[in-house]
Amino acid sequence: MNAKVWLVGAGPGDPELLTLKAVRALHEADVVLIDDLVNPAVLEHCPSARVITVGKRGGCRSTPQDFIHRLMLRYARQGKCVVRLKGGDPCIFGRGGEEALWLRERGVEVELVNGITAGLAGATNCDIPLTLRGVSRGVTLVTAHTQDDSSLNWRALAEGGTTLVVYMGVAKLEEIRQQLLEAGMAADMPVAMIENASLPGQRECRSSLACMHDDARAFVLKSPAILVIGAVAATAVEAALLASA
Repeated sequence: MNAKVWLVGAGPGDPELLTLKAVRALHEADVVLIDDLVNPAVLEHCPSARVITVGKRGGCRSTPQDFIHRLMLRYARQGKCVVRLKGGDPCIFGRGGEEALWLRERGVEVELVNGITAGLAGATNCDIPLTLRGVSRGVTLVTAHTQDDSSLNWRALAEGGTTLVVYMGVAKLEEIRQQLLEAGMAADMPVAMIENASLPGQRECRSSLACMHDDARAFVLKSPAILVIGAVAATAVEAALLASA
């Protein structure tokens, strides 16, 4: 595994959700570049590696992406096995595709290792199936935070008929609510707001599209959190699933 960069998803927080492949990469790593949202307990799988924190969080002081690129390239060219350890999945709002392309253009071997994404883990821990026959025929993952502040196609999202999972949306709850309502989504559409997915401190707040902003404020919802918007987030659906178990 020399002179190689592994872009590894650490999952949403629970260290037991790591894949065996992620554990193997960490065990053989010489250098680990770790994101802020990665559970430090994961590092028990790389006790001899040099660990460098390169956190990137909205609203906080962050490590510049160019600096992270150059760090990975430097250590790879030294013949080191480099693991870029990311929260969730590296290719779901994790810049994994960008980093892989940048490194490959410079002749560095790269391998991506999937991790469980927060939208899936958080929903599952709340007994919410993101897809369910007769209720939801699919799932759409979106981020409320874009690099160029461009707007999402809210009408397409409202009319898509899929469960909508929104990442990085805590600071834009009112905008999300207003845009989806204006796009025609029902005011009583169930919403689950899930904070710290998969961690012992996970919290959830059930609401509706019309009320979610006020309910989140009363609940004191904080980042990191994901929003699950769709019929599957209804407590009635959860009760039916539990009754049939």
